[in-house]
Amino acid sequence: MWQRNLLFVGLVGGGLLILVSQLIPAREPRPSTDWDRAAYSDASFRDVVDRVDRSFRQHWQANGIEPAGPATDLTIARRLSLGLMGTIPSLEEIRQFEWQAPEDRLPWWIDHLLQDRRFDDYFAERLARAFVGTEDGPFLLYRRRRFVTWLSEQLANKVPYDHIVRELITAQGIWTDRPAGNFLTVTSQQNKNNQPDPIRLAGRVTRAFLGLRLDCAECHNHPYAPWKQSDFQGLAAFFSQTHLGLIGLYDDDKGEFEAKDRRSEEKRVVPPQVPFAPELLPAEGTRRERLAAWVTDARNPYFARAAVNRVWALLLGRPLVDPVDNLETDADLPAALQILADDFAAHGFDLRRLIRVIASTEVFRLDSAADRDTSEEEEKAWAVFPLTRLRPEQVIGGLIQSSSLRTINSDSHIVTRLVKFFQTNDFVKRYGDSGEDDFSGRGGTIPQRLLLMNGELVRERIKSDPFNATARIGLLTRDNDLAVEVAYLAVLTRRPTPEEADHFRRCLDSKSENRNQQIEDLYWALINSTEFSWNH
Repeated sequence: MWQRNLLFVGLVGGGLLILVSQLIPAREPRPSTDWDRAAYSDASFRDVVDRVDRSFRQHWQANGIEPAGPATDLTIARRLSLGLMGTIPSLEEIRQFEWQAPEDRLPWWIDHLLQDRRFDDYFAERLARAFVGTEDGPFLLYRRRRFVTWLSEQLANKVPYDHIVRELITAQGIWTDRPAGNFLTVTSQQNKNNQPDPIRLAGRVTRAFLGLRLDCAECHNHPYAPWKQSDFQGLAAFFSQTHLGLIGLYDDDKGEFEAKDRRSEEKRVVPPQVPFAPELLPAEGTRRERLAAWVTDARNPYFARAAVNRVWALLLGRPLVDPVDNLETDADLPAALQILADDFAAHGFDLRRLIRVIASTEVFRLDSAADRDTSEEEEKAWAVFPLTRLRPEQVIGGLIQSSSLRTINSDSHIVTRLVKFFQTNDFVKRYGDSGEDDFSGRGGTIPQRLLLMNGELVRERIKSDPFNATARIGLLTRDNDLAVEVAYLAVLTRRPTPEEADHFRRCLDSKSENRNQQIEDLYWALINSTEFSWNH
């Protein structure tokens, strides 16, 4: 009898130990992600980072600008996580981050994020907004979700950026079997037998891949740039022989692009032609194959710049040249843009290397505040990290992750991932999607603030449910100082200041039956703080 009792006690005790180990991460877990230390010390890598840093330093010195000091490692980790995955670090990841030697933390964290499937999924969505927009597209002829999934797979397989773009421009076949074709079918026109629209495609190609607004010359010569109406029409002509039929997308030698003269109303055939660097246009291949080769040529002065400008904006919240799709500016381009573009092209249009370089620069690692009031000129000169309001998916991503002490990723239980998927879609719909204008800098709204203050999702995520962080903190941290610290790390990715710790410590009562409610109140206050809704 005593043997069965002992076995029962052992099973119960073992179960409790397992439960406790799952409720809260260890304080110093050994990270499982491998990273390439040599990549960050490579001579060519350090050279490009140093040259970018020098370009900004020279500008600051020439204009008498003193940059802000460096941000803390946890602040940089948070902004990297938001920029690359649309969420904040989990407490589990923070413990892994701090387990590293101080000099290894940020390089390890960059590689940790780039190896996570959440990066592929999130970055694919952000790129898709530039490539195909946010619209649903024509019924039956367009599958946006399939397109984003394909794009995520390309990123996961480390396909070079120029290869991805060529596939988008030259795609053939059925758009469900060949998802890249959705780049073309999204423009299909019902009033023209569901054929792709050459005008919309020319505009999308130049804006998304070249950072040029040639579509402003669709009806007349561009008023502020050298582009002429004939330049835009010549680009549209590359898509005039692209058709959609029973076999999907295909090209033949039938079809010419016709432009109507607004005065005489006579139509004339426009041959395919490029607006600059005609020597880069191949003589052989279909029209789309020739255009794709010209767009992605390493010698094309706009292709690499446009990609760098967009990736910079995704990481820092605003592009080097604003607007992100308007590089035909009269002002001098920042020296850093060309340095990064040259390196991007020289290394095979490797997006991960580009991200590593940008994330290693001094500008990216500056604090968002200085020990003085900063001027608009200093902010434009990147002397402080730009404060940007979080996008809707970043807000809900941070909210959902902060409610779990463990990392919510592709390894999480299927139920956890499904709940996150549906809650994210519902929240973004209610909060308001910013659409294609990724870097508009719009202010927050009263409904958005009310959704965070009184929304059902916030209540569900902070209540003392056994699966939520608040209940786990209340159960396993009877020490009030530790409880406050864990809450701050999980929600704001930082430790509380002495004043904050003292205030909230006095708000918690370890012996009170209402302690879980008090921790819920702490979580609610942190989530509704201004700090939570901004990248800094």
